[in-house]
Amino acid sequence: MTIEKALLAGKAGNELSKKITGTSEVSAGRTAVAVGAGALTGSVMGGAIAISVTTVGATVVAPVVIPLAVASAVFAGVCSLFD
Repeated sequence: MTIEKALLAGKAGNELSKKITGTSEVSAGRTAVAVGAGALTGSVMGGAIAISVTTVGATVVAPVVIPLAVASAVFAGVCSLFD
């Protein structure tokens, strides 16, 4: 996991939350959407979302993807509060 990837995915999650909610107003609802979108974006960036994942592949990918998804979700939530 790199901090740059987490920041990029978090910012993308924040922008995605604006599109989903249709507003850029600060609210608890948009923050919740931003956190979910940030986690999803971080997971995709880390390669966790795949068509087929074997159990060996999942155990190798998990140590990288989980911290990236969490960091992206946190950054997206913070971005949505100060946007």
